[in-house]
Amino acid sequence: MALVGRRDGRNFGYGRQLSYAGRQALEDLFAGGHFATVKAHSDRWQAFVRWCRSEDGAGYNDARQIDRQTLEDYVAYLRQQIQQGELCIATAQNRLSSVNRTLAALRGDQEVRVISPSRALGRQRSNVRSQAPDGQNHQQVQRVLQVLLEQEYERVAAIVLLARATGMRLREAILADLPRLHHEAKHLGRINIQDGTKGGRSGASAPRWIIANEQVNAALRLASEASPPGSHNLLARGESYAVFLNQIVLPSREILHEHGLKGFHELRAAYACERYEQLTGHAAPVHGGKGYRFDANLDQQARRQISLELGHNRVDVISAYIGGRT
Repeated sequence: MALVGRRDGRNFGYGRQLSYAGRQALEDLFAGGHFATVKAHSDRWQAFVRWCRSEDGAGYNDARQIDRQTLEDYVAYLRQQIQQGELCIATAQNRLSSVNRTLAALRGDQEVRVISPSRALGRQRSNVRSQAPDGQNHQQVQRVLQVLLEQEYERVAAIVLLARATGMRLREAILADLPRLHHEAKHLGRINIQDGTKGGRSGASAPRWIIANEQVNAALRLASEASPPGSHNLLARGESYAVFLNQIVLPSREILHEHGLKGFHELRAAYACERYEQLTGHAAPVHGGKGYRFDANLDQQARRQISLELGHNRVDVISAYIGGRT
């Protein structure tokens, strides 16, 4: 959306409300695309706006009033939230990063920003999972599926089951070539995740083979049933990925939250924890498993295998899914 007023007007020309202005500036910055990124930044910006309007905040409703002192006060507030256990360090850093991005979009420069969110908060974020992921319990997943199907979110139900059964990312589940995966499952007994992968990791150079067990086959059947007529994946013909996220996936997230699932990524972590136990015979570290103490080589081999299955090329990333070794 174009500026609604002059660039030097209230909220730098993006309207009278600070919350609205931030969202519109982000949409302009990303030229109407990258819907999930805009949504994430916008949600964190709203948290900043709520703080601004609170008793602890600056009381501003115009981005032109926000200066470095405002941001320092917000950093102090976030630091206090962390110390009280109300906020984790990663969430706080993400909020500061999104405030930086949104202010830059509004202002058209980077004159007012938090130079280093991690340094400002005084702590380094940890990429080691310390809490067990949602979706480990298959009965919980089945309850979510039932509600999604009852409310005619068949395609979202398929995404949930694919993510839990194969460790697919959201984009990978949506864009999966279902006829090819069915053929591989039937004739090879395994499937190769190649569509919608991150960072160009596809093809023979980056195979991601997953054993086609009963759970995987059930996920593929549900996805095929949910796939629109004439489509090879979960998108209808002529339907864009962004529109599908906006009109179908986003509204369904409330159902996930109501049933104890923070998001689709948690299902990838649940898959990883289950695979670790299958490969080592020990519970994942985040579940209190100490297998790495008994057989460090087996632990490393399992992490390497899970890394391949999740589409990563670094074993250390797996600690974000299953926990660390301490």
